Amino acid sequence: MENIDFLYGLLGLNFWGYVLVSFVMLQITVLSVTLYLHRDAAHRAMDLHPAIRHFCRAWLWMSTGIVTREWVAIHRKHHARCETPDDPHSPQIEGLRKVLLEGAELYQEEAKNPETLAKFGRGTPDDWLENNLYMKRRNIGITLFVVTCLLLFGVPGIIMIAVQMVSQPMLAAGIINGVGHHTGYRNFECDDASRNVVPWGLLLGGEELHNNHHAFPSSARFSIRPWEVDIGWGAVRVLRVLGLAKVRRVAPRPALDPARSSIDLETARAIIVNRMHVMRDYTRSVTIPVMKRELSALREKGRSLPRRARRLVTRQPALLDAAARARLSELLESSQRMRTVHEFRERLKALWDSKGSVSNERLIGQIREWCQQAEASGIRVLQDFADRLRAYSIQPAV
Repeated sequence: MENIDFLYGLLGLNFWGYVLVSFVMLQITVLSVTLYLHRDAAHRAMDLHPAIRHFCRAWLWMSTGIVTREWVAIHRKHHARCETPDDPHSPQIEGLRKVLLEGAELYQEEAKNPETLAKFGRGTPDDWLENNLYMKRRNIGITLFVVTCLLLFGVPGIIMIAVQMVSQPMLAAGIINGVGHHTGYRNFECDDASRNVVPWGLLLGGEELHNNHHAFPSSARFSIRPWEVDIGWGAVRVLRVLGLAKVRRVAPRPALDPARSSIDLETARAIIVNRMHVMRDYTRSVTIPVMKRELSALREKGRSLPRRARRLVTRQPALLDAAARARLSELLESSQRMRTVHEFRERLKALWDSKGSVSNERLIGQIREWCQQAEASGIRVLQDFADRLRAYSIQPAV
């Protein structure tokens, strides 16, 4: 009888007890990654209490072998070189299958690049623990984790260990880095192929809202739309109440002041800060309505319509392949109104793409000129949008 009890570890849990403990341990790992590695260390969107940081470092060292400097450097390089040959793990470059099945190998390969660690790993822990234990003795951590699980949980602990060890390669390297840049919906037309891949919240802690994150990488909150659930943000709020976390930045929420009619520096700042929301509003209120009306007119004339017309007119041109760009050109040539609203969209985007190279006065003048020309376009939805653009104002972060 004692031998049988020993097989189930010192705790002697029942089946559902093992399931619950496995799920809790998985959540600790996921939250350590999203709160500490991602939102705190990589993007400085929040500051965790030193005790929480040390706990996350120790837990990740034991349960995954992840080292802060390596993870942060690789992630920062992913943002800086996104969807290019220098991106450490882009399915657009490597192919979805490779990132899904060999994401951990891609991570390990990049972690061996000293240039990546030196350039993108700045500001990460550089203390005795990091340099002499976590980085040099990562196998000791994993060994401690394995031995502890076997002692506490017995034979079922083998399965629990396996779940922990495969969780990050499967969830982070596979779903987030792979599917998150290949399949899903987009709230914002970023310059990369990032997607939101819900529903995975209970497994990914909010990381599944990947398009939102790429739109606002320095935000501690990943959810944007009311129905999106960021479990990591829920944990942040709890820690903040307990005095264990300080939020530095969150994604802006657009505010419109109908009383504003002139474009000044505050208007320009509000437009730049909310540029992803501005482009989303333009797509929904200008591009899509005009596209539907023009396609209907073409259909009545018996003209053939380009495949996936909505994708053609809403996607960033740089993300379209040669065939898609040819179809877009064909569509724009067939409709003067479509060509006009597309040109206005590209000019609007160019305003903030060049914001660092022009003075505030010049930027204000460019916005005024854009609005004046939009109002003179004769396209009602474009005129309404220009009027709405004048009303943008800065809203304090919540």
